[in-house]
Parts: sequence; structure tokens; C-alpha cells
Amino acid sequence: MYPSRFRYEAPRSLDEARALLTRFGDEAKILAGGQSLVPLLKLRFAAPELLVDINNIPGLDHHREDADGTLRIGALCRHVSLERSALLPGRHPLMASAAPLIADPIVRNRGTLVGSLCHSDPQGDWASVLLALGGSIVALGPSGRRTIPASEFSLGPFQNALLPGEIAIEAVVPAAQGHVSGSYLKLERRVGDFATAGVAVALEMSGDTVTRAGIALTGVGPSNIAATAAEQALTGRALTTDTIDEAAELAAAAAQPRSDHRGSAAYKRHVVATFVRRGLQRQEVGAAA
Repeated sequence: MYPSRFRYEAPRSLDEARALLTRFGDEAKILAGGQSLVPLLKLRFAAPELLVDINNIPGLDHHREDADGTLRIGALCRHVSLERSALLPGRHPLMASAAPLIADPIVRNRGTLVGSLCHSDPQGDWASVLLALGGSIVALGPSGRRTIPASEFSLGPFQNALLPGEIAIEAVVPAAQGHVSGSYLKLERRVGDFATAGVAVALEMSGDTVTRAGIALTGVGPSNIAATAAEQALTGRALTTDTIDEAAELAAAAAQPRSDHRGSAAYKRHVVATFVRRGLQRQEVGAAA
């Protein structure tokens, strides 16, 4: 099926992009990688009056650390750049673990992390990663910049917190403290498929004590889920068989799966518990001092 007719603009600055978004409001859609938007256009699930292609805007394709260790990922940073990054494996092990599992190589070559976050698909992997890391999204709009915590960005399936005229320009991961580890585990029917269930685990430790835990779930609810009770159960404690089992069961309880062709709700809860156990048991894999 062909998309509905639309107007196409390719601004060369954020100011031009903002002006177009302000003028057309909800009738405008932003094109970055297009790996989510273009299929929606072809199926006519989306029929915008205007497509705003931001690929000609300079300065949005970065992923870099500030002096304090804060990680910044621009709106045009492709999945493949994160997959091949020399920065992530030592400094941001959860992100390094997730990057090769995003869709397939074709999608990773064009798709973007920020675009995935804006799409707000409950089966999107990066949203769980950002939740587990306590990250945020920077939006630029008529009133200037504002920072939206990842926990407040998705409002439900395919709905985000961006206001009319706003554009998401950056994802931000705060600097971690102490010994850092993390992993992303994903069950998929075949390579490149959406997650039947996925779990992001991020830990910061001082000696044997967990100082911060982040656990987030993919594909088992109407949006990505932060397993806050499981996180709280780990914080201030050592990783033992008992604490790991407790966190796994609390994370499974936080899931809101539905039975479908991918598996029963009970099966998906079991996968969540299993993945949390594995992620915590591997806490030293990819650790950064």
C-alpha cells in the first residue's frame, strides 16, 4: 500500500524544524531513521500533512560523554553507531549489551535510539534500557529546552510526552557511581523480531553492596515497565541467592503480560523472572570500575 499524500520539508537547522512543527502542529511528523514511521505511513496508520526530515540538521548524530561521565546521545545517532561504539563496552555495559539486539542489521543501519524512544512501542528495547539507567530525554520547543525523565516519557502504546511544536533532540544517561555492570536479555522468536519479553538490568555497587539498581521490562505491558519494587529490594544489600530470587519474583509480579501467539501470560512472567536472575548473576560481566 502507498502512503497518503504528504508535504515534505528538510530543514537545515533546529530553528527551521521548530517553526515547521509549530506551524503544522499535530499534522507534522518527524523523520529521522524512518524505521518505525515509514511502515506506519505505508499501512496508512499514520497520515500526516507534513513530513519533517531532520537528517540535514548538523550536530545531532553524536554519542559522547561529558567531563562528569554523563552520556549524551543525539537524535540522529544510529543504532549501528552504538553497536560499534568503542565508548560503551567499558563505560556503559548495559547499552553495549542491548545495541546488537535492536531489530536487525538493516534497521540498525538507519534507525535511531531517540526515534525508538519517541515511537513508544511497548516492545521497544531502548526504552527499557533508559528506564533502568535512570535516563531522560531532552526536548526543544517554543518555550526552549526541557528535560523529561524516561519514567515520564511514554504515556502508553505509541504515545509520548512531547508537546506540540517540540522535537526530541537528545537522550541523556546520568553518570554512574562506583562499580558499574549491566546486561540486556531478550527472548525473540527469530533474529530481528520484537521481544516476547526483555529485561534490562543495571547495577552500581560499592564493594559488595548495591548502591543503585535499575530493572526494566520490555514487551510485557502497555509500556516499558520499571520494576521499582525489585530495584528497592536490591538497594543497600549484597547480591546473594536470596536477594536475587526476591528481586526476580518482584520483577515478575510487576509485569503485566497478556497471553498471545508468542506465549501465555504465565510463561512471560517466568521469562522475566529467569532473565532477572541471569542478569543479576552476571553482574560482573562487562563491569566498569
